[in-house]
Amino acid sequence: MIRHDMVIIGGGPAGMAAAEAAYNAGVSDILILERDVRLGGILNQCIHNGFGLHTFKEELTGPEYAARYEKKIEDLHIPYELQTMVVDLGVDEDGDKIVTCMNRDKGMYRIKADALILAMGCRERARGSMNTPGFRGAGVFSAGTAQLYVNINGYMPGRSVVIVGSGDIGLIMARRMTLEGAKVKMVVEIQDHSGGLKRNIIQCLRDFDIPLKLSHTVTGIQGKDRVEGVYVAKVDEGYNIIPGTEEYVECDTVLYSVGLIPENELTRKLGAKMNERLNAPETGQDLMLSIKGVFACGNVLHVHDIVDHVSEEASNAGRNAAAYVMKGSVGEDPGGYVDSEEKNVYRPGVDEDKLTCIMCPNGCSLTARLGDDGSVSVSGNLCPRGVKYATEELTAPKRTVTTTVRLLGADCKTLPVKSADTIPREKVYDVIADLSKVVVDAPICVGDVILKDAAHTGVDIVSCADAGAAGKR
Repeated sequence: MIRHDMVIIGGGPAGMAAAEAAYNAGVSDILILERDVRLGGILNQCIHNGFGLHTFKEELTGPEYAARYEKKIEDLHIPYELQTMVVDLGVDEDGDKIVTCMNRDKGMYRIKADALILAMGCRERARGSMNTPGFRGAGVFSAGTAQLYVNINGYMPGRSVVIVGSGDIGLIMARRMTLEGAKVKMVVEIQDHSGGLKRNIIQCLRDFDIPLKLSHTVTGIQGKDRVEGVYVAKVDEGYNIIPGTEEYVECDTVLYSVGLIPENELTRKLGAKMNERLNAPETGQDLMLSIKGVFACGNVLHVHDIVDHVSEEASNAGRNAAAYVMKGSVGEDPGGYVDSEEKNVYRPGVDEDKLTCIMCPNGCSLTARLGDDGSVSVSGNLCPRGVKYATEELTAPKRTVTTTVRLLGADCKTLPVKSADTIPREKVYDVIADLSKVVVDAPICVGDVILKDAAHTGVDIVSCADAGAAGKR
């Protein structure tokens, strides 16, 4: 049986941050197990910007954030096995953790470890959990699955879309589908406020005039072989459908963005004590489960708002797991980052003049008003950049463009790209139109210029990932 000091299940942002921290804390015999074809987890398909402000003090796309950590793993020579599925976990009579996994090269095999870190992330709730009536025709997807199809595989799920739920993934896909040429009819949210971040309401819905129907729900899906439309109705404070408010909306695609569930089937197999309300394991401040030597971090514990907090929590888990390997116990590390219960949500009528600054990690909540004389008054900022951001947002808004272009000569059909600087908001469609004609050949490296002076904005478009001989994506 293979033996390692530490095994980490999951090669996403949590798994890689935990591995780096454990290595730097003194444990070098580490193995990462990842079921996908590359490290990075969900970040590889999250081509939008907004990552890294806390961790790297700059705004990155998902693939860029993942690449930073993947380079650390490569530089430290921490081994990992890709396309490897963990199917069972256990503990033997000596207290060693037993990991049963399988892949095409080795078949089914077992690994023994002193310490185990669970970093499997989370999964999406699907239509089935919502009990939406209708046939099981084509055209119904979770928002994350649609994101995979568009951003990785280069396929469009549909052309006329209704999105159910206003979580951040759903909001981001509303913008993404629009930029790819689809018509997003509306985003339907059963609550009286959006579940997404304020910045995504502004940049993903308002920028593109996509309606947000609060206190509404989809009561049925029409279409047997393919979605033809949905029935949408208003709900009261108890989420009961209000008679007479139902309307029919024609569409060929429905995307569900109705929440995420921590991926803890393996945790249950291990026999760890669980918090059934959260579908997550119970841990101490050291992030160790009820089973000694088993730690958890990231979205298997609770769904984090931003990936920077995942990395912070995972680093704590890695250090604590390293202490356990070397000493048999952990120190007084206070454990991982816990998101605030009060999420930064958008409430119409209350937050119309609210902005969330994205110029630095502070993420200040700004109150900004445009006077009749064109002057802008700003409060809530902790640094001068907040005033600059709010003034620009109200008078001449700019955006970072993120999208994909066709890629030849690599194991992936698309290459994530972004504008090297912000561009005027009114130029976004022009830039997308220019990029729709671009086809690039591998190899490509992060930061390579893909298109110069896009749409005569003076801003270049650069690659967000390595591809081909320079690095497989």
